[in-house]
Amino acid sequence: MKKLFYVVVFLSAFAFAKPANAQVNVSINIGSQPLWGPGGYDYARYYYMPEMDVYYNVSSRHYTYYHGGRWVTHRSLPSRYGRYDLHRTYKVVMNDANPWRNHRRHRSNYHGYARNYSQVSIRDYGRGHKHYGKSYKKAHKEYRKAEKRHAKYHKQRESRRDRDYRNVRGMW
Repeated sequence: MKKLFYVVVFLSAFAFAKPANAQVNVSINIGSQPLWGPGGYDYARYYYMPEMDVYYNVSSRHYTYYHGGRWVTHRSLPSRYGRYDLHRTYKVVMNDANPWRNHRRHRSNYHGYARNYSQVSIRDYGRGHKHYGKSYKKAHKEYRKAEKRHAKYHKQRESRRDRDYRNVRGMW
């Protein structure tokens, strides 16, 4: 009888006990970060790309950029950003809410990274390369050669255009 009494008391304690409500919110967006994002970060709310003056919201996958006197947010970038390679451009991880509100400060702090291509993207981060590897170096070398050819072509074209303009105007 005594055992039965203890069992009833023990079970009734559970009946009147209030369960503890604990809520743990862990935000790790490893799977949702784009492959062009910077490697080595477990969490990123926004990326700021100083070369383009654009913010990228990692969770919603939207870009925020300045257009027409205000900040606009879209799923994709307009064509004026088409010449930028998101894998190569430098990204600053920001965990602020609406970081474009402090854009003047971000721009002054990070403008020096505008053409810094040393950051490793998530795509290349896990490959164990200190700096991308041989195939990237070869492609990068070819890219630089193409850039030089492109610049030389436009310089020659510009000088030709100036010469033709002077000839037409009777300056020479």
